[in-house]
Amino acid sequence: MTTTEKIANAKKRIDELERLIKYWNNSYHDEAKIINFTRKIGNKVA
Repeated sequence: MTTTEKIANAKKRIDELERLIKYWNNSYHDEAKIINFTRKIGNKVA
């Protein structure tokens, strides 16, 4: 992989992360998008 390809891939990842951050920031203020997941925690012995 050339340096140019590495830079292009890094830019794609940065763009994707920026889109995710914008989505998370918007959904933080939008109560309709908040989902509460219940978790079962059991006692597990090895």
